[in-house]
Amino acid sequence: MSANGSPSGKQPTATYDSAFLKACRREPVPHTPVWFMRQAGRSLPEYRKVREGVGMLDSCMRPDLVTEITLQPVRRHGVDAAIYFSDIVVPLKAIGVDLDIKPGVGPVVQNPIRTRADLAQLRDLTPEDVPYVTEAIGLLTAELGATPLIGFAGAPFTLASYLVEGGPSRTYENAKAMMYGDPELWSDLLDRLADITSAFLKVQIEAGASAVQLFDSWAGALAPVDYRRSVLPASAKVFRAVESYGVPRIHFGVGTGELLGLMGEAGADVVGVDWRVPLDEAARRVGPGKALQGNLDPTVLFAPQSAVEAKTREVLDAAANLEGHVFNLGHGVMPSTDPDALTRLVEYVHAHTVR
Repeated sequence: MSANGSPSGKQPTATYDSAFLKACRREPVPHTPVWFMRQAGRSLPEYRKVREGVGMLDSCMRPDLVTEITLQPVRRHGVDAAIYFSDIVVPLKAIGVDLDIKPGVGPVVQNPIRTRADLAQLRDLTPEDVPYVTEAIGLLTAELGATPLIGFAGAPFTLASYLVEGGPSRTYENAKAMMYGDPELWSDLLDRLADITSAFLKVQIEAGASAVQLFDSWAGALAPVDYRRSVLPASAKVFRAVESYGVPRIHFGVGTGELLGLMGEAGADVVGVDWRVPLDEAARRVGPGKALQGNLDPTVLFAPQSAVEAKTREVLDAAANLEGHVFNLGHGVMPSTDPDALTRLVEYVHAHTVR
């Protein structure tokens, strides 16, 4: 495939001329495209209904449920892209890591990785490990038509942090202790995770995903010097692994204002920005040749509509001179968000930016 996302020597795919993919390629768009991280999830009553009695990991492995949940925000909000419903630990579960997603806690790993012997938990991932992903994306692309589907995966650092800590953490003391104290083991762990992540993204792209996003949710806990030395090589390996497919590659982390340039350097075509850094300043930090994604504070949606529109205009004004802009929140949709506020936000961005 060519680097612009169109299959080499073939007619453009149904999604090629979508506003979302045009923005990712830094081409002129009819309006600023919008999608939301966690747009398919707990903020939607229809999501809560179909998930009743079904565990999170189980729901990620049922193509019928994945398809329905992924489509829900497209139907309700009219967003410009769908994002595949899954969880960043799904590929780890698929290769046999003993973990579960506990309500109110998050992913919990039964046997954390603390020694070289523990690396044996991490074998290569093959398409046969995740047949439900291929099936679900086939169902989704048939339903979505010209609406792009974004595939995603967790970045090696964030996955490693869960595996080493054994679950969510605020301090990452075990992960950082390995990173600083046994850099060779740390490097081998991230390299193995980069291979697993690359394989998981390849499955999604080959099944029909039009773009991919690498979530490095916890990277904001790192100083730039540590990110460059101990994390960037593994993330760059993932981006290189999928480069030949020609689909846009998005890179996002929370609290990563000091890392934006490095995250772009890792190989992303689009750099996601949280709400802490204005997009015009983010563009200066990232440098030329990249589109940006973001970055309304998710809590703004709890304010009156007039305030939401005022803050949205601030984001759009800061993005006015960007090479490419995909409107999003600066983090995921909060569970108690009014779904109608999201629908109104999509309508406002589309109307305010129509070319």
